[in-house]
Amino acid sequence: MLPYVNVDVNHHLTLLPERDPDMYLTSRTARLGVAAVAITGLLALSACGGSGTEAASSTDKIGVSLITKDSTNPFFVAMQKGAKEEAGKNNVDLTVASGKADGDEQGQVQAIENAIAQGQKGILITPNGPGVNTAIKKARDAGLFVIALDTPPDPADTVDITFATDNFEAGKLIGQWTAKQLGGKPATIALLDLFNDKVVSVDYNRDQGFLTGLGVDVKDAKKNGDEDKSGSYGGGSYTIACNEPTQGAEDGGRSAMENCLTKNSNINVVYTINEPAAVGAYNALKAAGKTNGVFIVSVDGGCAGVKSVKDGVIGATSQQYPLKMAALGVESIAKIARGGEKPKTTDGLDFFNTGVALVTDKASQGVTSIDTTEGSSLCWG
Repeated sequence: MLPYVNVDVNHHLTLLPERDPDMYLTSRTARLGVAAVAITGLLALSACGGSGTEAASSTDKIGVSLITKDSTNPFFVAMQKGAKEEAGKNNVDLTVASGKADGDEQGQVQAIENAIAQGQKGILITPNGPGVNTAIKKARDAGLFVIALDTPPDPADTVDITFATDNFEAGKLIGQWTAKQLGGKPATIALLDLFNDKVVSVDYNRDQGFLTGLGVDVKDAKKNGDEDKSGSYGGGSYTIACNEPTQGAEDGGRSAMENCLTKNSNINVVYTINEPAAVGAYNALKAAGKTNGVFIVSVDGGCAGVKSVKDGVIGATSQQYPLKMAALGVESIAKIARGGEKPKTTDGLDFFNTGVALVTDKASQGVTSIDTTEGSSLCWG
């Protein structure tokens, strides 16, 4: 089980020491400040070198592009904020771009092409899918250092490194919480995923992590929907009523939940890819008069999501830290461009783990969590 905010146990940095409220960070500015001064301790460094070009001086502007999946999701808005604040500290000329919507690969490809044409030193990207992989390779071949944020590409070595939440662990935490809350009761499960027309690691890692935490055999952990549709979880019996895409949006969550209810009106467990989808699912359940006794769980930990937990809309959510991802990414590229050293992945993972914490006001025995008061002090958006 990860600590409240586990970054990398090998580097001995814990932003939230267990049960030590004096150490809690209470503002976005404070959190970013810690991320900035702690970058050396956070990143195990290998041999130096950036793109193979002459190193920039400390007074040279470093061109960097941040390319998010879209520009409206609070998660990506927070990521943009973190990157802009860090760019100001590191003399970085930051370009912000995005796809038109989650899944828009071509919009991201164009932004990558623009970064190459402008002679930038690096790219931070939350990949919208495998359709951007060729453009990322082109950027790296041109000498840009490419860091994925939040969503590791497939394969992971498409980019130089990824700074991300352990999304499997995030899903596992909400699955473990759900199993304890059910207390052996039968589980009729709705799985509200991201896509059904493309494979993205954040999608299958959260879904499969949730089912693993619940105690369901997922068979292939990189494939949604291949598990048995009924059987036993870690405490009782389960039935999977549906796997529906939401596009990570509130309206998508609502329509997905409506579709699920037509297939099985007895759903009492709802996994959602993110908190906007969770709110949409709740609204569909409310309209159908089906909210009583239903556990809705999610991943993100934005301020709106934490409030939804406090209000009882979401039972539990796994909180991640997009401002920190972006801040670390900007500083890393600036260091590399000035002749500094490259970051390395967290031991045992193919990415650098930026931490996760379970947020709930209904703690489950044996599942480490923080309440919504603590979650609110760390939230974003």
